[in-house]
Amino acid sequence: MSYVAADDRYEQIPYRRCGRSGLRLPAISLGLWHNFGDDRPLDVQRAILRRAFDLGVTHFDLANNYGPPYGSAETNFGRILRADLAPYRDEMIISTKAGYDMWPGPYGEWGSRKYLLASLDQSLRRMGVDYVDIFYSHRFDPETPLEETMGALDRAVRSGKALYAGISSYSPERTAEAAAILRDMGTPLLIHQPSYSMLNRWIEGGLLDTLEAAGAGCIAFSPLAQGMLTGKYLDGIPAGSRASKGTSFSADLLTEENLRHVRTLNEIAAGRGQSLAQMALAWSLRDGRVTSALIGASSVAQLEENLAALDRLDFTADELAAIDRDAVEAGINIWAASSAG
Repeated sequence: MSYVAADDRYEQIPYRRCGRSGLRLPAISLGLWHNFGDDRPLDVQRAILRRAFDLGVTHFDLANNYGPPYGSAETNFGRILRADLAPYRDEMIISTKAGYDMWPGPYGEWGSRKYLLASLDQSLRRMGVDYVDIFYSHRFDPETPLEETMGALDRAVRSGKALYAGISSYSPERTAEAAAILRDMGTPLLIHQPSYSMLNRWIEGGLLDTLEAAGAGCIAFSPLAQGMLTGKYLDGIPAGSRASKGTSFSADLLTEENLRHVRTLNEIAAGRGQSLAQMALAWSLRDGRVTSALIGASSVAQLEENLAALDRLDFTADELAAIDRDAVEAGINIWAASSAG
């Protein structure tokens, strides 16, 4: 049976303007970093994407090396797009990135024009689309002139292969520089994608101010601290979790001090009638300069639970003060080296 999107999909969640652009994004967007590679059943991926769109999630965020294996998330997304979502392409924001390792040799990572534009062409082929809505420089490259990296983003937009340019994990200083270069080229910086959560608050130290001045939006990735803010680890390390696999999240971060803070935050969430994950997402959106929070989902149920965070976005001053006491740096920002450049 062919897929038909829900008629009431745009009544489900709020949308926020991205900086000073004409673009609005859903307050919660869906990222395909995990759960959309060849290690997960395609029918589960399909169910998640269809349900997300039915609930008003119009923005789907990818990168060239999402998987496993590298590239498979884009390939799988492309399959589902062709099967179900192709009639709605003009209602969707599809983004991808390049910057981390993708293929062997000196042209397979970082920020050269050669790598970025070749990667974009590969991404378009894998997804089977003519263009992406947002193309990101996934990380700052300290050995490539920023003019070259931004020039590649400008070229991607001018060629029609991307509609907007973005950056990810750049420091406030490099963000201001990148925005100025792009502005001079006539391709404004649309958006910055930094890591941000109650346990990783680095963007409050100047980046949000920089983005506001540049007129750029902000989409926060890892707002659930790679699972630490879901309640998953309150009573140990469950089998199959990221910490148990030791991939992008180390069990060494689950210190007693960190867990003490998380347990207290969980109690605050319960007092608000929310799960810890729901409160963490709502908290990440409390500043209007944050356009969207980027979540992952391994099931339709998890997707629905996280989107329910949007039912309660308000915080009292007392709640925010209580959260501040335990929303402290937990050493989970594995992207800090990039954003320090």
